[in-house]
Amino acid sequence: MAGPLLAHINLARGFRGGERQTELLVRGLASAGWRQRLVARWNEALIARLADLPGLELQGVRGHVPSATAALGGADLVHVHEARALQAAGLSRLLGGAPYLVTRRVQQGPSHHALNRALYRGAAGVVVLSRAIGASLHALDPALHWEVIPSAHAALDVDPARAAALRERLGGGFIVGHVGALVDAHKGQRQILALARRTLQAAPDIRYLLVGSGRDAQALQAEAAGLPNVHFAGQVEDVGSHLAAMDAFLYPSRHEGLGSILLDAMACGLPVVATRVGGIPEVVVDGENGLLCAVDDIDGLAAALLGLHADAALRQRMAATNRARADAYSPAAMTARYINLYRSLLPGAVAAHP
Repeated sequence: MAGPLLAHINLARGFRGGERQTELLVRGLASAGWRQRLVARWNEALIARLADLPGLELQGVRGHVPSATAALGGADLVHVHEARALQAAGLSRLLGGAPYLVTRRVQQGPSHHALNRALYRGAAGVVVLSRAIGASLHALDPALHWEVIPSAHAALDVDPARAAALRERLGGGFIVGHVGALVDAHKGQRQILALARRTLQAAPDIRYLLVGSGRDAQALQAEAAGLPNVHFAGQVEDVGSHLAAMDAFLYPSRHEGLGSILLDAMACGLPVVATRVGGIPEVVVDGENGLLCAVDDIDGLAAALLGLHADAALRQRMAATNRARADAYSPAAMTARYINLYRSLLPGAVAAHP
């Protein structure tokens, strides 16, 4: 007998951390035998990336609430993966559709208005990636109940030859890497440029590699003109090999729900230097698997990087700690946590092929 139908809905544009986590979960659930439908914008990457998954129902929509609501018909449970989809799930439920579960992935917001309170109160379950995100929901409605299910690392493939070639192109030395959307208001890349200026004389073998694209890309590249220790890789598919080329990972976010790329860096055995914001301290423990500083504390960030640069034993200890901790953030671990939650919301629900 067929099991319940779980409908995932993600109406985001582009393919960023939330969409990658949606893909990881859908693939993990498919391996566990769950019947699934994905409702997403028809011309975005998430649909294309999951088109090869046998048994997955794909419902491409234009992204407006009526079409997304209609695409949820017949589901037994709806999993909302981003804020744009919450209205569609709420409307579907109001019209007699399935109960919905919300995963909240960002620390900022949601806006404090009656509609948001009603939508979150109407959810059968609320998941946050970190306690910091939970605090933002508490500000919306102190009566809301939520549970923490962190993101997963992506078990990225690494090509050692490509990683070695990248290091050679950068001139070797000590490579400090960053992966993220080039949006300074969020990811804080102007702090990286300030660090590059600060360490150019003190440690000229430190090189900064920025991977990603975004609205500030041109401005950041212009501001980095004349800095021979800063390199922009742009958007890449082979993130794993780029991480493998690094000696340390730098993540100076100005706000962050969790930062799933930190989990990828941990799985690659990279010591982390990051800002003490949002959910970051929930995965990076200062002095154990990384070093934490305040936002715009360039002196502190520089001291942390120079300390790692000078202390190979510290780097090796943090690398070993991160590799060990990464198991708790595997795609399989995340999938198992969600399966337990789904079963609690659908008594008697089992995978089609457990």
